Amino acid sequence: MQLYTTDFITGKNIDTIGLVTGGAVITKHVGMDFLAGVRKIVGGEVEVYSKMQDEAQAQATLAMMDDAKAMGADAIICIRYSIASIEGSSKLLAFGTAVKFI
Repeated sequence: MQLYTTDFITGKNIDTIGLVTGGAVITKHVGMDFLAGVRKIVGGEVEVYSKMQDEAQAQATLAMMDDAKAMGADAIICIRYSIASIEGSSKLLAFGTAVKFI
């Protein structure tokens, strides 16, 4: 499965199949909150949150790819990511347009 953030693929003729999505919900625990609080005082990146976010993005991307494969797509174009907070957790949504090469 080829992934693109662009609206088209140079040199390829494509047929649009439709919207594909994938999501992941991430939560934090007390230990992470403590470490984040310490990091706020001394400054710098909160690595545990960055790692958690990266894992959520990977999960959402894989789910989106599974959606596209089920539709018979060769690639996904116009990929975007969105994140929203939901009562102490965050939902990361990956979405794009599934396409077939013609």
